[in-house]
Amino acid sequence: LRGIHQQASVGFLTLMESLRYCKVGAFLKSPKFPIWILGSETHLSVFFTKEMALVAPESPSEQARRVFQTFDPEDNGFIPDTLLEDVMKALDLVSEPDYVNLMKSKLDPEGLGIILLGQFLQEFFPDQDSVIPDSFPVYHYNGLKQSNHNEKVNYVEGTALVMGFEDPMVRTDDTPVKRCLQTKWPYIELLWTTERSPSLN
Repeated sequence: LRGIHQQASVGFLTLMESLRYCKVGAFLKSPKFPIWILGSETHLSVFFTKEMALVAPESPSEQARRVFQTFDPEDNGFIPDTLLEDVMKALDLVSEPDYVNLMKSKLDPEGLGIILLGQFLQEFFPDQDSVIPDSFPVYHYNGLKQSNHNEKVNYVEGTALVMGFEDPMVRTDDTPVKRCLQTKWPYIELLWTTERSPSLN
């Protein structure tokens, strides 16, 4: 499957990706509006925010990550060094054979035959900080009565914290909603205004 070929108006994230049953592409993960349909095993619910910075146009480093990952369909976080030239060509980087060989030895000094995504981005797209705010208000809507507190269908409000892997300030519950959102924001934490976290099912 090749997926969709352009940015969608509304996004899609699924718990099935966290279980490694499928992979949602960048154009569904990064829609034009900050609204995502969340898929569980049995049901669809809606996650949204008013924070338009989350759907800003793709930055060069985000584009590079997306292109790199097309050459890494298993989502291993690396590619064989034989594919480095193809990735560089796809990103319109200098791809003369001598330069590619120089980059291979720089990105893989141990000669393991692999190029790591992190090192690739650091080499070609350094110091490109994300424009995503550290925290922003979020909302979740589940239309099933039995999935809501006191069986009253309502939006659940909360705050999302998006942190880096080196930033273990807050650790919230490991819920299906959070696991679903982690397929887009790996280090997201959610603080809901209700005692009970919203349900995906």
